[in-house]
Amino acid sequence: MTKDRCLIICIFIVIFCFFSQLSTQEPQKLAIKCGRLIDGVGDKPAMNTVILIEGDKIAAVGRDINIPADATVIDLSDYTVLPGLIDTHSHICLTPDYTDKNPVLYKSIPYRTIEGAVAAKLNLEAGFTAMRDVDSEGANFADVSIRDAINAGLIPGPRLQVSTMAISITGGHMNIAGLAPQIDVPQVAAIADTPAEKIKEVRRQIKYGADWIKLYTTGTLRHINTETLEPLSQMTVEEIKMIVEECNRWNVPVAAHAYGGEGATNAILGGVRSIEHGFFLKEEQLQEMAKRGTFWSPTFSVYVQEFKKHPDDPLLKKIVKAHEETFRKAMRLGVKIAFGTDVGAFDHGTNAREFQLMVDYGMTPLQAIKSATTTAADLMQWQDQIGSVEAGKFADLVAVKGNPLDDIALLQNISFVMKGGVIVKNKTADGLNQVVDK
Repeated sequence: MTKDRCLIICIFIVIFCFFSQLSTQEPQKLAIKCGRLIDGVGDKPAMNTVILIEGDKIAAVGRDINIPADATVIDLSDYTVLPGLIDTHSHICLTPDYTDKNPVLYKSIPYRTIEGAVAAKLNLEAGFTAMRDVDSEGANFADVSIRDAINAGLIPGPRLQVSTMAISITGGHMNIAGLAPQIDVPQVAAIADTPAEKIKEVRRQIKYGADWIKLYTTGTLRHINTETLEPLSQMTVEEIKMIVEECNRWNVPVAAHAYGGEGATNAILGGVRSIEHGFFLKEEQLQEMAKRGTFWSPTFSVYVQEFKKHPDDPLLKKIVKAHEETFRKAMRLGVKIAFGTDVGAFDHGTNAREFQLMVDYGMTPLQAIKSATTTAADLMQWQDQIGSVEAGKFADLVAVKGNPLDDIALLQNISFVMKGGVIVKNKTADGLNQVVDK
């Protein structure tokens, strides 16, 4: 046997032994001591519990957990621990300056992708370990790239589901208005007018990585009749049913931007999984949503903040008032309400302000928390992976000083964030590092 052949064989043996050792290595073991645990399932918190984590999953939860000798203990006994929070209505590629300069016209898609990566980190550090991005707002498939980069471990960020470019109509929402007819520019949404165009666009978006298809079934604020408060209806019920049926073939759910009126009715009857915004929804529409199990993501924050900037705007005043009334009706009728904020229209990382509005409008703090955990996970069809602190689910956890059931605003100041068993933020009482050996 030649020396070269011996050397090659030795190298292969070393490589084989190295990877064999990696494959037999036990996953990292962590034990979290919780002073108070809101698990997303129960109706009251559990005290002095332990969460045992192996690798990226929760192995066990309880008061009498035997902590393995080789586990690292994280002492959060002075904190309230919760499941990682979920925002079901976000725009990862959008920043608040969009109202001053349309990003489609003034920012390149590579630049917006970098903005989205920064936004992902801010939202994760704010405690949102999962998010649904409902429209890249003209950034094409940048949200797909951000999702994939997070999944590959290239950048930090939440678990993302994305919907790429929402689908609208000529002259409708997200079709840029005010330019001369001869000027052709990229649009904020994918414009599709005929049924054939809509189906082709659905298939294109799914081909390039969309987890959701989003439809603009009503127009935007400029399309609301200020006397009747009827929004522009942009799609028929037959069109929406056709799109939903096509998406079902690909196992991709559909979300609908719908303020109310005929466009919202068409979306509900057409079989969409969620209604976004919905501030003018009527009782009969809410009843139908409750009957069908259609989710609602209200997104109060963006309208309340806009009204604060323009307190004399009569339409915004009506929107904010109607939004609260609709929310109270939806709770009474049993509509599945999922936490969503429209973050991107305002600063990333400030999503948790929505909790305070939900409580102000009639939810208990625990109901608001469940809307951002178990209900949100159900909407995203990830209920078997995230949304509660249970064995077998991802170790996505947050912790806050104090009791958010007494003061929901505490969730605006998250001290500790873990995603998949990895600590991404730790500003607990002992400084930046409260991880100690048992």
